[in-house]
Amino acid sequence: MGMLQDRKDLLGKKNSKKVAVGYDLGKSYAQISYCRLEETEPETVSAVTGTEQYNIPTVLCKRKGVGQWYYGKEAIKFAREEEGILVEDLLTLAERGEDVIVEGEAFDPAALLTLFVKRSLSLLNLRVSLNQIEAFMFTVDTLTPRMVDVLGKVAVGLNLKAQHICFQNHMESFYAYTLHQSKELWKNDVIIFEYDTVLKSLWFKCNARTTPQVVMIEQQEYSQMGRRVWKEDEEAKERQMEDLDQLFLSIAQRALQGEMVSTVFLLGDGFKEEWAKESLKFLCRNRRAFKGNNLYSKGACYGMMERLNASRQWKEYVYLGEDKLKSNIGMRALRRGEDSYYAILDAGTNWYEVTSDFDIILESGNTVDFVITPMTGGKVENKTIALEGLPERPRAATRLNVHIEMTAVNQAAVTIEDMGFGELFSSSGKAWTQTIMV
Repeated sequence: MGMLQDRKDLLGKKNSKKVAVGYDLGKSYAQISYCRLEETEPETVSAVTGTEQYNIPTVLCKRKGVGQWYYGKEAIKFAREEEGILVEDLLTLAERGEDVIVEGEAFDPAALLTLFVKRSLSLLNLRVSLNQIEAFMFTVDTLTPRMVDVLGKVAVGLNLKAQHICFQNHMESFYAYTLHQSKELWKNDVIIFEYDTVLKSLWFKCNARTTPQVVMIEQQEYSQMGRRVWKEDEEAKERQMEDLDQLFLSIAQRALQGEMVSTVFLLGDGFKEEWAKESLKFLCRNRRAFKGNNLYSKGACYGMMERLNASRQWKEYVYLGEDKLKSNIGMRALRRGEDSYYAILDAGTNWYEVTSDFDIILESGNTVDFVITPMTGGKVENKTIALEGLPERPRAATRLNVHIEMTAVNQAAVTIEDMGFGELFSSSGKAWTQTIMV
């Protein structure tokens, strides 16, 4: 008994460190990376111990006639042996929100997705205790407001003790991953070719002429390159592979013509079979090319670590993705008698995550001005909100509460409330709400 106790203490000490988790929740596969907070390099959890098989199929299988569920590879195996009912497309089902009927029983799709995530975390639990998770970042292909809602439900259902639970899309995970590579790999543009059901590209471009330097990521889909079903006959399959290689080569040549690209990443199951021969030769000419598939989960990990404690390099760049606020929003204010700028919302933050609430003293008049500074170039604009019907009071004797929240990536709802002024002037109870384009 004594010996076991000692060993447990040793393990306890070794594993008591806090970790950040990056969880890539894909339509077909999930992946889990984690990083101890005092370290800098994430590790990816293997779905099969001792291998580099990181993909956990995003599926559940219910055993026939009983309330027993399997997940991932085991679920597929069970369904194949006709022991159970397979539930695929968990992410799409959860986003749609309609009940899933299995053996005549209705299940909430968000609850099924939560069950899948919970079960898959047992793989992480082999490495670190789930109580050590300080911060958890989900990354998904596209982060719609509806998806944010679904992931919020999943996060609650996991009952994690994590202090921070965040979400970001694949583009932002790509950004975080790239910033953590050696500068040699991204001194020029970086491109991902991702091939699952259809080929798509993500293109990382940096504008070094701005401060902070602005990074944009462009996404494109190539519908002509859908996933192939290989023929049984070896010769026919060989021809199919050559055709696919030529098609990908022509897409890559057109895309990269005249462009300065340092690095290319090939991601996705579609690259697993070794068909990309000529195209790969072309991609490796004068640039680095990598095949892999745990880029997004590692990027989610890096993104989470930066949110907890931003590095110097992170502060020198700002990523303006499709969900990001493209302008700084602030106002001119008097501070200790001097005219100064008061920052309210910063460019580069996710529009659905930011709000601001503060009080100001109105010097005079009945208008409030906001300063909109675009990070993508373009003129600085002033937006004025008139407070019609505000009672006339002596100079600097009106306190206003200002609440700002983004209702879309380019529009902010501003609510200004008259708070009166202490015991001297009671509030009129008036409030003004206006949407401003940013």
